[in-house]
Amino acid sequence: MAVFTPRPAGVVTSGHYLATEAGLRIFHEGGNAIDAGAAMCFCLNILEPFSNGIGGEPPTLIYSPRDRKAYAVSGMGWCPQALTIEWCREHGVDLIPHDGYLPACVPAVVDTWAAALIRFGTMSMAQVLRPAIEYARDGYPIYPRMHDVLIDHQEKFTDRYPTSGAVYLPEGRVPQVGEIIRNPDWAAALQTMCDAERDAQHQGRTAGIEAARDCFYRGPIAERIVEFITSHPVEDETGKSHTGLLSYDDIAEWRATIEEPIVLNFRGLDVHKCPTWTQGPVFLQQLALLDGFDLNKLGHNSAKYLHTLIECAKLAFADREAYYGDPSFDDVPYDLLLSPQYNNERRKLIAKKASKKFRPSDARYATFDVVKAGEHSGGHGHAHLGDTTHLDAVDAEGNMVASTPSGGWLGTSPIIEGLGFPLGTRGQMFYLNPDRPNALQPRKRPRATLTPSLVTQDGKPFMVFGTPGGDCQDQWTLQFFLNHVVFGMELQQAVDAPTVHTLHFPSSFYPRQAYPGRMDVENRLDSKVIKKLKKRGHEVLVNDAWANGKPMAIRIDQKSGVITGAVSQRGIIGYAGAW
Repeated sequence: MAVFTPRPAGVVTSGHYLATEAGLRIFHEGGNAIDAGAAMCFCLNILEPFSNGIGGEPPTLIYSPRDRKAYAVSGMGWCPQALTIEWCREHGVDLIPHDGYLPACVPAVVDTWAAALIRFGTMSMAQVLRPAIEYARDGYPIYPRMHDVLIDHQEKFTDRYPTSGAVYLPEGRVPQVGEIIRNPDWAAALQTMCDAERDAQHQGRTAGIEAARDCFYRGPIAERIVEFITSHPVEDETGKSHTGLLSYDDIAEWRATIEEPIVLNFRGLDVHKCPTWTQGPVFLQQLALLDGFDLNKLGHNSAKYLHTLIECAKLAFADREAYYGDPSFDDVPYDLLLSPQYNNERRKLIAKKASKKFRPSDARYATFDVVKAGEHSGGHGHAHLGDTTHLDAVDAEGNMVASTPSGGWLGTSPIIEGLGFPLGTRGQMFYLNPDRPNALQPRKRPRATLTPSLVTQDGKPFMVFGTPGGDCQDQWTLQFFLNHVVFGMELQQAVDAPTVHTLHFPSSFYPRQAYPGRMDVENRLDSKVIKKLKKRGHEVLVNDAWANGKPMAIRIDQKSGVITGAVSQRGIIGYAGAW
């Protein structure tokens, strides 16, 4: 659905309608876009627990009209000091599993929003947490997707993760659609943070927020996390049971950082992405390649256009594998990868026929770590295409925020008894090859797929957007962006248009399968176009009509002051709202 409102006002989008309502509530109470974003994120943690959680990560982009500048907030926790390549070798771990405690990194949600609130917000932690506490304490109705997830995990929650079953299988059964689900332990944990803030508020708003985050990272919540994961071993995909390696010091010493985003100018618009502790710059690399084509002449969703789009994606994602990693550890040559000269040469590799080759510009990585289809499959393929969620907020002052919360998924790690939430499993994205980027090192951030987008024009706010969808996020949102800025579609048209993606490159997720030449399309795409793509050598798989992600966006028009928001109807429960 699309919404718009003139100033003074604000618009929010999110992956769940009740989280959107919480964002509007914050606007009504006098908060700005950053306050609304924080409230929505904490609500999404509760409302979409199979897609994200407070034990996961929310990479975030913020535009500050006061500074006339965009910032990236590192919503990515580091891995344990004790988890090393040597440890994995000694314990027979050849791939970090997708489940259990081994891939757990420091939960990043709380300090990401604490840092954002202190620097850019106006409200206290208690104010933005109040809606989430209410949903956790008083409950919310089970919806079809959540019901299906609980059915899929019923056996696991009964046998392997009994603490999860105690919350999400009341009376030992899967609750029906429309039943109310509650999580009082989660509500109590959040309330403990609010109590800590209240006790420190006499020192000012910043001190209060710091006290709330310290309650999580240096107080009873961190202590309970470590106590539980070190005393309750859990079986993971390795076939063995492990306790957690995350220590109290790992948690206590991590801080979210406010960083410079990576920027590319595309046809007068400055597109901002988080650095390579995400895959974000791959969006910019695709734009840099596509900027050499007359996209309007190719025609929207024509075979020529989609072929060009997919072949550019293959080259950009090959470079993601060759270069991207935590920039605190890995030297990522942004200037080279985004330069016109580099992309002019890379563009020459695009032929009329689909490439089946994996072609990073650094040939050393052409054969590294590419898992062939069928090896270590575990039934996952390119995993987590339906997980993750997203939120956007824009207010009348020009504050903008885009955040893509994920991790801390309900199905991959047991709920910590007494806290109501599980840890994340983002460490599965590390490689165990020490000779390449994104290789496991102590207290390193894994390269996540989570990738919000923020756009400015002449230094002024223009648009924020994002989608769930693992490795495909920067393919589906790229198509949305081009639909809007190149082909002139209205926001709702642009988010709802049929999309395609390639699985040509290694998945970021365990077990890292790759499907050379494969291209997935929604079945709303013209059948004649599909036939032409097959003739060009693409292995085309046709998906359901609304299978690909859940793009959402907010655009602010500087001339009229109108703010417009849209959420794709994919997934049903997403919503845009205006106040």
